[in-house]
Amino acid sequence: MKISGSCLCGEVEFEADHQGAEVVVCHCGQCRKQSGHLWSATAVPNVSLKLSKETTLAWYAASNFAKRGFCSACGTSLFWRENDGENTHVGLGVLNPPTNLKLQKHIFMAHKGDYYEVADDLPKVDDY
Repeated sequence: MKISGSCLCGEVEFEADHQGAEVVVCHCGQCRKQSGHLWSATAVPNVSLKLSKETTLAWYAASNFAKRGFCSACGTSLFWRENDGENTHVGLGVLNPPTNLKLQKHIFMAHKGDYYEVADDLPKVDDY
């Protein structure tokens, strides 16, 4: 299935093949700081991620093993990628509808913020 998306200002646009990867909500501290709350994403193979516009795409080395892609003009959080990984995790909020994706799991629940509760029936994993 093809997915596509963009940042808020439209200076970064992409499409990719979604091959049935998990659709997760991450509650870790880095994802909460990056997004302002939660990071929901799904993985696509790096080889299928095609950037049709990348004028303002920037990468931040968030740790010694991963980086986060964002638009340097509007600030939209777009991607998370392990430095040597084969997949890029794409934020669900930047995808063009219809996505035909459904959340499947909450991860890093042991690190979630103290200001909210998760009340859905999805599986919840303390770490990942």
